[in-house]
Amino acid sequence: FFIHSRTVEPLEYYRRFLKENCRPDGRELGEFRTTTVNIGKCKCSITTADGSALVKLGNTTVICGVKAELAAPAVDSANKGYIVPNVELPSLCAERFRSGPPGEEAQAASQFIADVIENSQMIVKEDLCIANGKLAWVLYCDIICLDYDGNLLDASVFALLAALKNVQLPLVTINEETGLSEVNLKQKNPLTIRKHPVATSFAIFDDTLLIVDPTAEEEDLATGTVTIVTDEEGRLCSVHKPGGSPLTGAKLQDCITRAITRHKEVKKLIDKVIKSITSK
Repeated sequence: FFIHSRTVEPLEYYRRFLKENCRPDGRELGEFRTTTVNIGKCKCSITTADGSALVKLGNTTVICGVKAELAAPAVDSANKGYIVPNVELPSLCAERFRSGPPGEEAQAASQFIADVIENSQMIVKEDLCIANGKLAWVLYCDIICLDYDGNLLDASVFALLAALKNVQLPLVTINEETGLSEVNLKQKNPLTIRKHPVATSFAIFDDTLLIVDPTAEEEDLATGTVTIVTDEEGRLCSVHKPGGSPLTGAKLQDCITRAITRHKEVKKLIDKVIKSITSK
């Protein structure tokens, strides 16, 4: 009967669990799925990328590759480089996605990532300028979902941050006599990451109940979702709430408090992995 009701009345099935303060996958309402990150040349190496990372949040699996290229800065931003994020949801990651041009969800996720980069100031575009008005770095950040089981945004922000921390850029100078750029591949420097944004997503059930790190099924049954992005100083970088149930001020504050705690866990995880790579 239980299995039958999950198919016929999934919401009622879920409510039974929520009444007991747990979820069908055994998690408590405020519990995240197992989170893992692989950075750079370990298990998820993308040899053509200048930095890469693979993040798993339960079954949701996202890979991020960062490719750095040289370009002339825009006329109105002569002292700035570019960051171009792109989120892809290929048909292989879930049945709901189709092959072809990016759908609405992928476009919304790409815009969300662009906003996080801008609002958090994780990378200051002036830091990507090599020669004012002449040369700057362009960072193409491709985030590809390999397996979709909800909470794409948390996994994407995490993968982006981890991949950017893995980027090493060669020293580039402009030859005064020829005016041409010279790239020294032997001398590489890491990117200057000024802030470490981390996203924490919640699904809202029956307009009042908050559950953290929702699966795809939970997102479908929820009356709304909200994503909170904070940095290491506990500063709020963005609140992303695409419609759905409204949140009271108290509930929103609760989400922010939980997001600050989650930030510490994620930062600790990234630092641990980076330390293990650099000590090899």
